[in-house]
Amino acid sequence: MTNVAVIGGGLAGIAAAVRAADGGARVTLFEGRPKLGGLTHSFKRGDLDIDNGQHVFLRCCTAYLGLLDRLGVTGSVYLQPKLAIPIVSPGQDPVWLRGDPLPAPLHLARSVLGYTPLTVLERLRFGTAALALRRVKLTAPATDEQSFGSWLAAHGQSRRAIETMWDLVGIATLNARADEASLALAAKVFQTGLLTDSDAADIGWSLVPLGELHGTASQRVLSGLGVTVHTSAKVTAVRPAGTGWDVDGQRFDQVVSAVPPDVAAKLLPEGVVPAGGELGTSPIVNVHVVYDRRVLDEPFVATIDSPLQWVFDRTSHSGLTEGQYIAVSLSAADQLIDVPVADLRERMLPALEALLPAARGAEVRDFFVTRERHATFRSAPGTAKLRPPAATALPGLWLAGAWTDTGWPATMEGAVRSGETAAHGLLHHMSTMSTLDGVAP
Repeated sequence: MTNVAVIGGGLAGIAAAVRAADGGARVTLFEGRPKLGGLTHSFKRGDLDIDNGQHVFLRCCTAYLGLLDRLGVTGSVYLQPKLAIPIVSPGQDPVWLRGDPLPAPLHLARSVLGYTPLTVLERLRFGTAALALRRVKLTAPATDEQSFGSWLAAHGQSRRAIETMWDLVGIATLNARADEASLALAAKVFQTGLLTDSDAADIGWSLVPLGELHGTASQRVLSGLGVTVHTSAKVTAVRPAGTGWDVDGQRFDQVVSAVPPDVAAKLLPEGVVPAGGELGTSPIVNVHVVYDRRVLDEPFVATIDSPLQWVFDRTSHSGLTEGQYIAVSLSAADQLIDVPVADLRERMLPALEALLPAARGAEVRDFFVTRERHATFRSAPGTAKLRPPAATALPGLWLAGAWTDTGWPATMEGAVRSGETAAHGLLHHMSTMSTLDGVAP
């Protein structure tokens, strides 16, 4: 039986380990943190279960949904039966982006035509740009080299339209504003999520802490598959050893590296991953507020004309029994990542009161901030050529992680796809070697 080491216990590593074990490999997984889950983890704050950040998925995230099914936790998530996003701004009634039972992209026509934050002309121009975006060739090198913002401007999109429509979706999925994002990655998001299938962008989220959804569930399934899981086990070096690989003194036939690129560059043989960090990273800041009463009536809202972006109700998921706990997700947070908590409190509480009238008389029982300085790779123009494939030039060494060449931005879906691609490669390699071993010289 082939011995496989998977280094990294985030979603990419979990997906690789499960798929490899399902395929008959003997798998050992190493994770440097105390628990599995990677960047989608939870922690305790008093009696509450807190996710490090708010993570959502779409119906088009088929690999991620498949992993949830394999982990037996599909009953622990909610998926909208039809896209519905309430969009709020200070002093204005909410507007809704809803999907209608029509073929894409006509399913969004009613919402776009009724989108009052834009003028009628801006709404019409949005529609023509969306149709043009459907025709963008994702794999063309020139597509990746161009910024999404410049493409939008060339297709008649005003600054107002970019900020209140395109960035509404783009910042949350790309972790970058349109002017700083690759057209190829942006087009992938909009083509796959909004412009091809009418139900693709239905939004889903966990009903339990992410540590339970991903970490606890994967630990249970991996154990049942006979996978050896080492947590709090930080691997320091991976080196060739004959026809196999040495992982900190242990020998394996094949290795999947499912760690960030800067870590992989240090662990793996020189030249496998560029050491200069050319991809770059983009941060996310999450602001957590516990009120003494209910201030948000929807499961989540998106915001415009506000320093906030997306606001989520996390009350029941956290175990809070009185009041309401909301989480504010702030992507592309370069300007906020080092701002002190006290300053963020001074900015965010008035912004919440401006959007949510019920918050104006509410007592703030807790306020805290979580930060992911290197949350995702930077989705900048020219990114594609910096993302390596799963297969390396060294036989038996595979790469996984949302930063690898998945065709997706840095999402949970991209992470799972990367792990499954690496596992598929190693299982094929395993099958090929087994066949060769059975052939007489």
